[in-house]
Amino acid sequence: MASKSSKRRVKQNALGSETEQAPFTLTVEKKQLRDDHVEVPYRSAWQDFRRKVGLLVPYMWPRGSLLLQGLVILCVGLLGLERVINVFVPIYNRNIVNQLSAMESWRNLAITVCVYVLLKFLQGGGAGTSGFVSNLRSFLWTYVQQYTSRVVQVRLFAHLHALSLRWHLGRRTGDVLRSIDRGTSSVNNLLSYIVFSILPTIADIVIAIIYFVTYFSAWFGLIIFICMVLYLTLTIIITEWRTKYRRNMNAQDNNAKSKAVDSLLNFETVKYYNSESFEVRRFEDAILKYQASEWKTNASLALLNQIQNLIIGLGLLAGSLLCAYYVTVDQFQVGDYVLFGTYIIQLYTPLNWFGTYYRMIQSAFVDMESMFDLLTEEKEVKDDVTAGDLLFTEGRIDFKNVCFSYTAGNEVLSDISFTVIPGQTVALVGPSGSGKSTIIRLLFRFYDVQGGYILIDGQDISKVKQNSLRSYIGVVPQDTVLFNDNIRENIRYGRISASDQEVEEAAMAADIHEKILSLADGYDTEVGERGLKLSGGEKQRVAIARTILKSPRIILLDEATSALDSQTERNIQVSLSMVCANHTTLVVAHRLSTIVNSDQILVLHDGRIAEQGRHEELLAIGGLYSAMWLKQQQSQESEEQPLEPQKSG
Repeated sequence: MASKSSKRRVKQNALGSETEQAPFTLTVEKKQLRDDHVEVPYRSAWQDFRRKVGLLVPYMWPRGSLLLQGLVILCVGLLGLERVINVFVPIYNRNIVNQLSAMESWRNLAITVCVYVLLKFLQGGGAGTSGFVSNLRSFLWTYVQQYTSRVVQVRLFAHLHALSLRWHLGRRTGDVLRSIDRGTSSVNNLLSYIVFSILPTIADIVIAIIYFVTYFSAWFGLIIFICMVLYLTLTIIITEWRTKYRRNMNAQDNNAKSKAVDSLLNFETVKYYNSESFEVRRFEDAILKYQASEWKTNASLALLNQIQNLIIGLGLLAGSLLCAYYVTVDQFQVGDYVLFGTYIIQLYTPLNWFGTYYRMIQSAFVDMESMFDLLTEEKEVKDDVTAGDLLFTEGRIDFKNVCFSYTAGNEVLSDISFTVIPGQTVALVGPSGSGKSTIIRLLFRFYDVQGGYILIDGQDISKVKQNSLRSYIGVVPQDTVLFNDNIRENIRYGRISASDQEVEEAAMAADIHEKILSLADGYDTEVGERGLKLSGGEKQRVAIARTILKSPRIILLDEATSALDSQTERNIQVSLSMVCANHTTLVVAHRLSTIVNSDQILVLHDGRIAEQGRHEELLAIGGLYSAMWLKQQQSQESEEQPLEPQKSG
């Protein structure tokens, strides 16, 4: 029974439990899985046991809830009651046999039988059937288990959101989701196994040894002790040996799910290159590798179960023969043989499950390793211990000798210094990779500068709270990703408390209101995953509306109109100029025609400010900006020039 159940549980655990990247994301992380081979170095699941238990301790005791704490105490009390019942069930079974053999009165026999049946009702009917006490304990523990699951998931979810942009650009979404699912369920399983399985089983074994030594003889206690030591020793040795198969199976499972997620997220690319069959073959290959690891896991589990059954069978044989001998020489009564058989089987059942639960605990530790890695992932951008809120007054921005690099030895920004006067619009232009978007990211504190400092109203932004800083800044990114929700809620995300009327007013300012009304469901139109049901221009206008709704004091536009046609771009430029009026604005621009009215234009080249001034001033210099302007004007003229019809030969 135990072996089949354990197989089933192991199988259930196994099956159930990008935007434009900066240069550093080209480096393959050690934690990431290779496509063709997943190499999992061996290490004991009990390694760093104290650290893992230390992370679990806060979830064992529900702080702040007297009701849940009372339920924990009650469940522990019911657990102790079960141990007492387990002792008296075999005793009353023996008494029934002895009373029948002695032909005692019906009244005494009936009382003994009723007490025995009551105890069996409280204990359970056997064959894995839980009794009244066990069912009541499991029901009450559900509330505690739900609390633990909620706290773990919320803490992990909050931690992931607190990690840096660098980590999120390098993550594998499918791998992370599988790690969270298995890790969360493993926490609940681990607490249940330790509190309600391992500790009670150890208590039952100790009680049994004491009882048999006291009321039978030391030989019976010795038999139980030897069987227990052999059983636990071999279980631990074999389980540690097969850990590598379990860990490799998890890694292959993560690999298969990651391939599926990546393929589905990039389904358009798959169709562009007619690679559906290639993706299917690659996914099937990942499943085959997973199933090969799964077979090794199940085969080693079957070997362990057979060894466990052999030890239990030999112990039962030795004890039964000894007890039968004592009955034949009149040292024991027949009821004593029944008591031994009942008690030993009752004892071996949890002992057998002890091996299963040990494997489950060990597997839970393996499943939790990835989740622990996520929980211990260091935050790259942290609030200073003494950080306070940003005291926003005018909106002056100062970059003072700022240096930054994504990877060592590859400096992206070098000695950048400039000032944005409150209410000014400053444009950042330059070739790709010159550091324009990096300046936006540093100002928003996606990263901290590695040299120099950034000031807002004279305050170093690395010394203020991130939430406070970002509450004053609105960003319209180049690549807009929307939630899989309707258009109204995607716009409302700029300010969660906004009314429907305010949402629509923001959409009007972004020149998308009429387009939304032309849709069949209007503002209730679902945008699909990542907003794929909308065009690039529509997504960008939703992002602009979202920023308008936030009504920030500082506005960052990262090529906000790059995906728009010329007419829509002109319409939105009017809206943006109204929104940015009297606001400190930083614009990253590709089309120079959109920033000719900027108060100041910074031309970046190789991470440095090569030129600086207004549009007319930079044209007069005849440098990089002038060359870029001339090139774009020529490109625009060639696009607008109609094609001449070819003469027939």
